[in-house]
Amino acid sequence: MMRTVLAALIAAPLLAAPCRAQDTTSAEVGMAMDRSMTGPMAADLHMVMTPVWPLAPGDSARAESVVVEVRRAMAKYQDVRQAVADGYKAFFPNVPQPVYHYTSRANGLAARRGFDVTRPTSLLYRPDGNGGFTLIGVMYTAPRSASLEELNRRIPLSIARWHEHVNWCVPPLGARRRWAETQDGARVFGPRSPIASREACDAVGGRFVPHLFGWMVHVQAFAGDDPAVIWSHEEGKATGR
Repeated sequence: MMRTVLAALIAAPLLAAPCRAQDTTSAEVGMAMDRSMTGPMAADLHMVMTPVWPLAPGDSARAESVVVEVRRAMAKYQDVRQAVADGYKAFFPNVPQPVYHYTSRANGLAARRGFDVTRPTSLLYRPDGNGGFTLIGVMYTAPRSASLEELNRRIPLSIARWHEHVNWCVPPLGARRRWAETQDGARVFGPRSPIASREACDAVGGRFVPHLFGWMVHVQAFAGDDPAVIWSHEEGKATGR
């Protein structure tokens, strides 16, 4: 699988807030690793999630309006070919993943400036087992600098939990083969590594990346009617509709 990941090293569209060019490729490798491997990610070490705010008047209605609008505006993308025609590009299409992100660079750039429910940064597709894809939802992004208040204005924090990927140790530039390294049965680099500090990363000769991309939130509006599924940060959950 690692060879597949390395073979997939191409310039992927920008997801959210900019990161340094030398970090982008490493982030893409790690994202692909995370989605193609089995087993839990060290979410407590490498993922920050927004706190759950108390439910405020109007929050439920605002969240429901997002779901309704996603289903209305994105219905045409149930055919992945339409998504491609409109500029969405698959993120590591050759790496087997339970859920594929088809990402719009233009929408990701626009998300830095504000929120438009009709312009998600990514469309989320689950393989249907027959060579096709089933649309399950969308992903919105926001700049890393966005405050909790700004995130709440986009989608209520009492309903959805935005997340950010943080504290990654990645191989040095030009050392992609080191992604395969393990120590005591654990990955040395990436989202499944127990390394989450600059000092520990320096000790293994890696590069420490405190933040990757920016804030992200999933709205799995086509995966079912259960709010726990629609607003889950775990991609691919589904119930009947």
